[in-house]
Amino acid sequence: MKNIDKEAYLIEGLNSPYIGDDAAVIGNRLYSMDAFFEDVHFRRTWMSMAQIGKKAMLVNLSDAIAMNAKPLHALVSVSLPSDLTLADIDSLTQSLEATAQAYGCEIIGGDTIGGDKLHLSITIISQSDSPLLRKGLQEGDLLAYTGVLGESKRDLDALFRGESISEDSRFFSPILRADFIAKARPYLHAGMDISDGLYCDTNKFLEHNSYGFTSLIEITQDIGESGEEYEMLIAFAPEALEKIKAIAKETDMPLTIFGQVSANSQRYPCTSHHF
Repeated sequence: MKNIDKEAYLIEGLNSPYIGDDAAVIGNRLYSMDAFFEDVHFRRTWMSMAQIGKKAMLVNLSDAIAMNAKPLHALVSVSLPSDLTLADIDSLTQSLEATAQAYGCEIIGGDTIGGDKLHLSITIISQSDSPLLRKGLQEGDLLAYTGVLGESKRDLDALFRGESISEDSRFFSPILRADFIAKARPYLHAGMDISDGLYCDTNKFLEHNSYGFTSLIEITQDIGESGEEYEMLIAFAPEALEKIKAIAKETDMPLTIFGQVSANSQRYPCTSHHF
């Protein structure tokens, strides 16, 4: 039997016009949710409770930031294993709240259950008058990514080898590009955050718009397969390049132009990260 991407298969089985972006856009409100599960996204031996709370919230806020939306409210559901202490729970909740508040977001509720592992699911409700969608690519658009990719995969590989990594590693604390996206929005045709790696997310981007691309630089596996980066994948007209570069410089952010949207079926090699 052909190897089927089960995530894509599940999503394609749902019938809603709001599915397909980092968040569902209904009026000027955006709704998104991501899970952050022990032994799937992290191990407790790798991260402190404060780091777990911070990253769980950041990866959820990333969906709103990626769509040029202001996070307003969060709903947090947590599965609590019996070996967590009250101090552990305090550290987790304080980190969740502090991270949300740093982006102007308030935790307004959720759910707690007992479980064998520490699992978190967070819903973010945000607002935007000009959301940045995945749809909107035009032939000839330049494809670019923000920041520097590869650190997340490098440090995850180190953790799997039993090594320690820097406290300020992107694996622990992704950087969200809210300022850049807000300023660049008038010039961007489409965008999304990079959670499954540049290879896979570029393919999703292109599939969603029924285009291919022409590679402008080599993207190595260490960069292309580095998931959970939460940097931005963006597209814009070549005429806007100098404006985009100027905003990147103003916001002290590296920017890499790596491809151009083309009327072909070119794709990167991509293996699902989910299984």
